[in-house]
Amino acid sequence: MGRKTFYAQYMKPLIDSMLGLLGLVCLSWLFLLIAVAIYVDDPGPIIYRQRRVGQKKNGEITYFNIYKFRTMKVSAPELPTHLLENPEQWITRVGKILRTTSLDELPQLWNIAIFHNLSIIGPRPALWSQDDLVAEREKYGANDVMPGLTGWAQINGRDELGIQEKARMDGYYVQHLDFAMDMRCFFGTFGTVARQEGIVEGGNGKVTK
Repeated sequence: MGRKTFYAQYMKPLIDSMLGLLGLVCLSWLFLLIAVAIYVDDPGPIIYRQRRVGQKKNGEITYFNIYKFRTMKVSAPELPTHLLENPEQWITRVGKILRTTSLDELPQLWNIAIFHNLSIIGPRPALWSQDDLVAEREKYGANDVMPGLTGWAQINGRDELGIQEKARMDGYYVQHLDFAMDMRCFFGTFGTVARQEGIVEGGNGKVTK
């Protein structure tokens, strides 16, 4: 179970809402530029919606829609990236830049500030179909906290991590959830993105036997 501290229950949600709204206001110009670039590169929808696993409530797994800038071609198969045989062929030119810089994740500020189903820091929400990852996280209580835009696993391997290792790191975050840990994840994310570390198209997504 997550640590039910004053910070986790009261301060963290408040910080999420404030920073999420601030991000939406300050980055509105960037949203517009990215939207234009996406449409010019490959005309079609700007935003991509995907079903993800949310925070467990009353002992039951919940689901919500996460929002991203579209990085795949309109003609791409309707499959998660990790299930595509050669995902690179379906990524647009602008999409490649967005994925490398993680700018495709910016619309998730709506999830944080408006829908309140995502935190700034927390385990990255699993795809609705990733039962293996959800099961591994259950061992560590990582399904009991709100998922996040970035987290401990994202600054310690990102896509290169196997499912078991990712779940273990998510559990470590849950057990050490406090303001200091969130600050480590927050500022560590900037370094990881700047160095473009741990990016593997389609991810690892494997359970080690």
